[in-house]
Amino acid sequence: MTKFSRNDVLQRLTAETAQGRSILAVGAGNGLSARCAELGGADLIVVYNSGYYRVNGLPSLVGAIPVGDANEVMLRLGRQSIMPKKRTIPVIAGVYGIDPTRDIDDLLDEVKAIGYSGIINFPTLSRHENSNYRIDLENAGLGFACEVDMMRKARERDLFTLAYVYNPEDARAMARAGVDVIVGHMGLTIGGDIGSRSAIGIDAAITRIGEIFDAALVADPDVILLSHGGPISTAEDAQYVNLNSKAVGFVAASSFERIPIEIALKKACDDFKSIKIS
Repeated sequence: MTKFSRNDVLQRLTAETAQGRSILAVGAGNGLSARCAELGGADLIVVYNSGYYRVNGLPSLVGAIPVGDANEVMLRLGRQSIMPKKRTIPVIAGVYGIDPTRDIDDLLDEVKAIGYSGIINFPTLSRHENSNYRIDLENAGLGFACEVDMMRKARERDLFTLAYVYNPEDARAMARAGVDVIVGHMGLTIGGDIGSRSAIGIDAAITRIGEIFDAALVADPDVILLSHGGPISTAEDAQYVNLNSKAVGFVAASSFERIPIEIALKKACDDFKSIKIS
């Protein structure tokens, strides 16, 4: 397994954009997804609890509800499913930054020891903007500031940092903390059997992403900007966002390891069921 410093990852991504190529980060909930991502030319593999639920037939949203230990799932996937295979691209850990049952310094040290090259804040409180749920957690000292502080601690450990954000205010806070990548998150991805049925339109998403990106760029003009989720579910969608915003790439999760798999497996079943007997 190749290990990558923060600067290694930055150089890889900036080399891609310098050649006019879009950055691709893909979620992997098992070793098969990770292997296919690597062979397919992805720039980053991202491992978070939602991937585990996704490849087990559940909506990605299950990763954001209290049905399991998000950080334990990420650590276990890294140790057992992802890192034992040969890895020639950086692997990013989805870390739940407001986990009150762990010391964040110890957790980040463990993340790095396993072989992860960076982190992303997932699950994230940014999803719950302007909700009573978020307000209550903020008042209890378990707010978004914990995720921002986690990013600073990750930078101290030479870990590459990506931040999922749903609004300009959270984007600004993350950019001020020095994160390397801002990912404009548009919510649960549409498409397939269990995708979102209430996502905003893609042009509305571009407007929202633009507001997020502009806020981040005021704080850090050099931050890398990626899109994710909601109506952006295909390569064509991601290219449309790239061409109509400041995005230089895409984070594919359901759009990589759920929707295409649903289509392929159903077709394979239909093909085998259609064979003749004598």
